[in-house]
Amino acid sequence: MTYVDTSDISAQMFITVLLFLLIIAPLVSLGVLRLFQSRKKSGFMLIGSGVAVYVVFQMIMLLV
Repeated sequence: MTYVDTSDISAQMFITVLLFLLIIAPLVSLGVLRLFQSRKKSGFMLIGSGVAVYVVFQMIMLLV
């Protein structure tokens, strides 16, 4: 059995992946689901909010 060495992962990369898995991916996924349910306004709002969270997070990471 081999182990994966995670010591090379920076804190910024870890937080980015964590944010993606916990916030951005579910918002986009729910948005696509709503589009398939023919709820276009709700679907585009969820996808847009996922993109907005990503953009805000990238701006914060540039300032830090």
